[in-house]
Amino acid sequence: MRKMLILVSLAALAVGCVSEKQIAEAIKNNPKALHDAIKADPAGFMETLQAAAQSAKADMQKKREEEEKKKLEESFNNPLKPEIRADESIRGTKGAPIVLVEYSDFECPFCTRGLKTVNDLLKKYDGKIQFVYKHLPLSFHPNAMIASKYYEAIRMQNASKAFQFHDNIFLSQSKLKNGEKFLKAEAKRLGVNMSKLAKDIKSKDVEARIMADMAEAKKFGIQGTPGFIINGIPVKGAYPVDHFVGIIEELKKRNKISL
Repeated sequence: MRKMLILVSLAALAVGCVSEKQIAEAIKNNPKALHDAIKADPAGFMETLQAAAQSAKADMQKKREEEEKKKLEESFNNPLKPEIRADESIRGTKGAPIVLVEYSDFECPFCTRGLKTVNDLLKKYDGKIQFVYKHLPLSFHPNAMIASKYYEAIRMQNASKAFQFHDNIFLSQSKLKNGEKFLKAEAKRLGVNMSKLAKDIKSKDVEARIMADMAEAKKFGIQGTPGFIINGIPVKGAYPVDHFVGIIEELKKRNKISL
């Protein structure tokens, strides 16, 4: 009799006659009845379960999209303002209307994809974009921090060589597992002053700069890499070029930038 009550209750829930709490209590009091009902029609149960899972997945996706749309709208109305320091090394055109900032980790495989995206954007918007590289070395990447220090120490000597070093590290990322042996070899190959480099990678200035980048990323809610900010709009992840182009077009549409 109780089994019948559970089945009737389940059917009633489908048309809104009883509460979920009542159903939960009925199943809790006699879980075997539910097991028996499933055994009676396993194929039908699986079909119903799969349909429910697909429906839930679609609902979750819709909710995520709505949340992302809301966050994006908030970003257009209240853009983030990363610090562009007076001594910032700019790739592209300094003072250009499109400002792309990246928070990156030299040991992150997704950041390698980010490099391609950045290069594609620099090419597509040549003369209209400036790119700033900032650091977010993640704790579980053992060579990320030291690679950031090498980059900053090289940048103190020569920005162009630092850019080359940056690209070479990502293009040969698998070799980063060799740690400083690989980093030193790359620096030497670029003709860097190795004595000055050895001193600068241990300097408070280099450490403070990296810490400032990490603190800024945290302030903006960027916890993973790569993280981007394009004219104040955050992009968290290695999104394709089209995603950035869409943001730029929306900025143009809203008269936030003029190209």
